[in-house]
Amino acid sequence: MVALPTDTVYGIGVDLSVPGGIERLFEAKRRPADRAIVLLLADAGQAATLAEWPLAAAVLAEAFWPGGLTLVLPQRPGVALPMELTAGRATIGLRVPDHPSPRALAAALGPLPVTSANISGLPEARTADEILTQLGDAIDLVLDGGPSRGGPPSTVVDCTGEVPRILRSGAIAPADVAARLRSASLPEPKSAS
Repeated sequence: MVALPTDTVYGIGVDLSVPGGIERLFEAKRRPADRAIVLLLADAGQAATLAEWPLAAAVLAEAFWPGGLTLVLPQRPGVALPMELTAGRATIGLRVPDHPSPRALAAALGPLPVTSANISGLPEARTADEILTQLGDAIDLVLDGGPSRGGPPSTVVDCTGEVPRILRSGAIAPADVAARLRSASLPEPKSAS
């Protein structure tokens, strides 16, 4: 398990192919099993290998990747992802971060399951020392990129239906998401209630 800088806070991730890796992420974070983990990607091309790629997702990815946008998409039929990763859902959250470290790892290893580097419920770690204080021996390696930038989490847009839904407002303003969809003659997103 590796702690790595991202475009917001530090994350912890594992190689998707390592047996028991996802379980280690949940264990280290003390994360509830019903919360799925996002996959960080090298580029949008990796997304199409894992998930169905509706036009709304393509438009939003072109506009906001790399960056603070997570897209929730239907899993591509025949793609087997660990149930622990998706919390048993038929959808997957994907993001191309605006930081070279996770993109380089995803290019070398494939899509990376990554979650914030902290114990669930505690503040996100912003430095290597904070990671070690919270997670200690659970981490095999810390890629120290200096203090993280911080900032809002990614905006999460569900593209599994005919009309996209904003599940979480964050780094990308909902108005910007709506404007981009509107400019492509697609339905503007609804906000999750």
